[in-house]
Amino acid sequence: MSVQDSKLPSLSRSLLMAAARPVDARARSRAVLHWLDWIGCVAAGARAPVSDAMRRLQLTPGMPCSTPSLLGMAQDAWHATLLDAGPANVEEMDDMHRQAILHPGPVIMPALAGLARQGALSTAQTLDAVVRGYEIMIRVGRAVGTRHYYFWHNTATAGVFGAAAACADALQLSPDQAVWALGNAGTKAAGLWQVRLEPVMSKQLHTAHAAWAGRTAASLAAAGFTGPERILEGDRGFFAAMCPGADIEAVSRTEKDWLIHETSFKPWPACRHTHATIDCVLAMREQGMGGPLRFDACEVESFSDALGICDNPQPRTRTEAKFSLQYCVAVAAAMGPLRPEFFDEAFFLRPDLVEAAKRVKLKPSAAIDDAYPDHYGARVTFHLRDGETRAHEVKDSLGDPERPMTAEALFDKARMLMAYGAVPEERAEEVIQAARSLLDAPPAALAAPFPKALLAPLFAFS
Repeated sequence: MSVQDSKLPSLSRSLLMAAARPVDARARSRAVLHWLDWIGCVAAGARAPVSDAMRRLQLTPGMPCSTPSLLGMAQDAWHATLLDAGPANVEEMDDMHRQAILHPGPVIMPALAGLARQGALSTAQTLDAVVRGYEIMIRVGRAVGTRHYYFWHNTATAGVFGAAAACADALQLSPDQAVWALGNAGTKAAGLWQVRLEPVMSKQLHTAHAAWAGRTAASLAAAGFTGPERILEGDRGFFAAMCPGADIEAVSRTEKDWLIHETSFKPWPACRHTHATIDCVLAMREQGMGGPLRFDACEVESFSDALGICDNPQPRTRTEAKFSLQYCVAVAAAMGPLRPEFFDEAFFLRPDLVEAAKRVKLKPSAAIDDAYPDHYGARVTFHLRDGETRAHEVKDSLGDPERPMTAEALFDKARMLMAYGAVPEERAEEVIQAARSLLDAPPAALAAPFPKALLAPLFAFS
């Protein structure tokens, strides 16, 4: 008997049932912080060339821009989703779930923002939908297996399920309609990693497509449009077609708490695989009273994905610099805590940093690799010019559940990103205060519509 003929509940239905339990106040507060984090990431990405290209999109030439997005007014709902989702991972500071190796915020928040701007969602509905969307996106993502990640961008492929689930929850679909939403979202799962091998903008389309596909699937289901029950486990479904070696049991594994609490925040504007290394460098700067680390040689030990993806001693573009362990070591040793501007051309082509990056060597660590992906660790050894050898190791990166960032640190991060993106200071503080007011908000506030300050354009231009 084939899997799709089984009389057991489908994986889609089991997923939705697992996510149907009540959302507690702690999870809602966590959802607020992730929403704020998404806004900051979009704001910082606003100054990137890819954002300019997305703003210029003319799906219907001459059509006025009357649909709001964070980047300004868009032509229609799809254009608004593109502007809400595309810039969110430009700075590589979007949230991340380690085991699933995906970024929920740039997919789920844009999908829900489009619905919330229509004015029909309360704050509680919106935040609950965030939590449940994260739950389902992460459960699918952690099941896909390593071979899937080699070719496919998990944020995009698992993202369609998360966006569909979030929107289905927000729209209060029936159980059957929610299954249809997942089924039709799954048929649109896509996002190939060839985009990482060429200097192109396509990665920013992945998040937008996933958000739009999920929202569309949920909206169609509300209208009675049916979808496959067993899109995940069916003989010609998602796992069979795209996920060799999938751990399907990970989809329905019992958890002690909502998986949004396992989702990491990213303090540094570089690939997450570089963060443990950056943390090591910054710790050794602090040991040296916070001044620059002047070194003759440096060895970085980390997990295989970090070395395979981020081995680039001579980055030539902003994106390459963000995916260069060598450059991240050089700039952190010289400048301290990393800021978005440190990845601008004025820095990554600076002669002293170019030379320093050449002195950084990478080597694998079996112990660190064995702990991955449950732990993203690194060990860094400096041979300093004064003759001292200094080493430091971290098991987990700052922002991981084991080393959490405080709410105040996340407010500061959002301020920094909005300032980098040139959001007016008054508008930035409006965003911060709106998010702060929702933390531990009373029931009356949760029954009110989702705050306009967390949905409205950050900029005056269209």
